[in-house]
Amino acid sequence: MKGRVVIALGGNAILGYGQVGTYSEQMSNVRAACEQVAEIVGQGYEVVLTHGNGPQVGSILRQNELSADKVPPLPLDACGAESQGLIGYMIQQSLANSLRKRGIDKTVVTLVSQVIVESDDPAFAGPSKPIGGFMEEHAAKRLSDRQGVTVVKEAGKGWRRVVPSPNPRLIAEAGAVERLISGGCIPIACGGGGVPTLRDRSGNLGGVEAVVDKDLTSQLLATEVRADALLILVDVDGVYLKYGTPEAKLLREMSMTQAERLLSEGEFAQGSMAPKIEASLRFLRLGGKFVHIGHLDKAVDVLSGNSGTTIRP
Repeated sequence: MKGRVVIALGGNAILGYGQVGTYSEQMSNVRAACEQVAEIVGQGYEVVLTHGNGPQVGSILRQNELSADKVPPLPLDACGAESQGLIGYMIQQSLANSLRKRGIDKTVVTLVSQVIVESDDPAFAGPSKPIGGFMEEHAAKRLSDRQGVTVVKEAGKGWRRVVPSPNPRLIAEAGAVERLISGGCIPIACGGGGVPTLRDRSGNLGGVEAVVDKDLTSQLLATEVRADALLILVDVDGVYLKYGTPEAKLLREMSMTQAERLLSEGEFAQGSMAPKIEASLRFLRLGGKFVHIGHLDKAVDVLSGNSGTTIRP
């Protein structure tokens, strides 16, 4: 065995730029992504998968809004769980087919995952994570009045729902993920950052209207299952200095010290590369050996260090 790796599939693994999000489009993207994952499994790695869910949860929320007069809408935590099952099914089926084609006999398992957060997390005092699509003012006011959600206006785009994004503390099913790996399975866990939950004084869990950052949850999962490496797959070739400018430069390697300095200087965009760098640093500080960040289409080469960006302790 070459080692244990948590592979965090970015949104482009499910929905490409400019696509409308039909099921056939999403399945086609997932199948292509799973070809890369199957190659990594075939090289002898123990693999755990995580994934994003932003567009899918947005669609579920929109379906709730459009049918609210006829069907009671679901709370956000339930929508997150629903998206985990949907996306997990697509990955589970596609990866199993890719493995079978290579003569690899492994069971792929989707695990609806609950991520425990703290009720006193400062994020609950100031919802800031945008979810779902943009709305006209009348629709936003109606949604706010009906469901008590927070909406904000983005200049030139319209109104959008915002929710808290608390820090992930524990993954309720981490032990189950570990047992699945040890049993030779490939788990798909913590989709979309996991379902945020609060634990009461009796130890009971309950969902909360929030979204946990998927990169930070991927790091937490990687740490809890003692992964050697965290592979973050995105739609760019790696980590850039001055990204989006004519002076953009791809960083092929970074030390923790360099990554910490660049993050503190605001080099990386919030809501984009910054949380990936923060997740990388957390993973390495807690004993991880490598973080690799690169393009989904080059996942095999990114993991081997022949493409993308490698961050080391």
